[in-house]
Amino acid sequence: MSYFIEALKKYAVFSGRARRKEYWMFALFAGIIAVVLAVIGLVIKFPYLVVLFYLAVLLPGLGVSIRRLHDTGRSGWWLFIGIVPVIGGITLLVFTCLDSAPGANAYGPNPKEVGGIPAHV
Repeated sequence: MSYFIEALKKYAVFSGRARRKEYWMFALFAGIIAVVLAVIGLVIKFPYLVVLFYLAVLLPGLGVSIRRLHDTGRSGWWLFIGIVPVIGGITLLVFTCLDSAPGANAYGPNPKEVGGIPAHV
């Protein structure tokens, strides 16, 4: 849950890098919260509750996605490949599953490395 909160704290931060774990934990908790809110919305007969949640996490989600792409050495503009049916989504899935680019890149230091020494995860 701390990764989800951390991504929310970086509400509109599109610079820097995000580790795989940060990205996928954000996605996991956003999905769990969305399912819970969808059930609650059906019970209270307000199905738009989940839509309000997704609007609230839109910018943090974009931010963590762009930072994840930066971590693999790609520009945030690669998110637009998701517009391409099927192939775009698969490409983004592969990019978000790839390991971090070793060392510092144009987007900042590797978040896995502490003081230049790789941290074992």
